[in-house]
Amino acid sequence: MPQRQDPLRQALRFIAKHGVVLEAARGPVPSLLEAALGRRPRGSWWGHPRGKEFFWLTRAVRASRDVLVCRLVSGKVTYVHRRLWPALARLQRRFGRAALEAVHEVHTDSGTHRLTLIPFRKRMPSRVLTAGAKLTQERALAALGLWAGD
Repeated sequence: MPQRQDPLRQALRFIAKHGVVLEAARGPVPSLLEAALGRRPRGSWWGHPRGKEFFWLTRAVRASRDVLVCRLVSGKVTYVHRRLWPALARLQRRFGRAALEAVHEVHTDSGTHRLTLIPFRKRMPSRVLTAGAKLTQERALAALGLWAGD
């Protein structure tokens, strides 16, 4: 991901291209952290010279209407592009409720952050649920990629 262009636009393109992306963790799908910083930093990404920049990028991505933020892959913060939402709708039972709950961060008056979890079915537009019901399990798994077949 080239760094001197609009970082949010680049991040959203990266997520759209890959469909399922981990925020910062390592796993079977690409990591936004590695794409944004060019490589995985040693130790915590907070200690990286661009750690604060990455933090604000993640908050902008989390605010995007095109991205579901959940804990789909290995219980880690995962971004799922909207083109794959029908596949998730079809495979809800396979992944379980907790994996698909939308993670939403609320900033309180005291300045702290509180995470709220929104059930998948409440977060998704009805047209996504309808489209998912029309998919076969095989097509939904194929849309998500090899990692989902595990």
